Amino acid sequence: MKTISLKIDDSIFGETEKILSNIKKPRNRYINEALEFYNRFQQRLILEKKLKKESTLVGDDSIDVLKEFEGLDDAN
Repeated sequence: MKTISLKIDDSIFGETEKILSNIKKPRNRYINEALEFYNRFQQRLILEKKLKKESTLVGDDSIDVLKEFEGLDDAN
């Protein structure tokens, strides 16, 4: 495990402490789980952006292929 120093806004810290007292979970575990959740969320956003970009590229290629096929029908 790595040790880090972290500055947290007072309001976020206070809210976190209230939650921790209710769920009886160590602060360190809670922060680790929160970061793990946020990392997964960000990875999904990155993947979504990549898929949208690739989908656009594939869509453009599909239109080009369709136009070529339509051109073949006109030639016959």
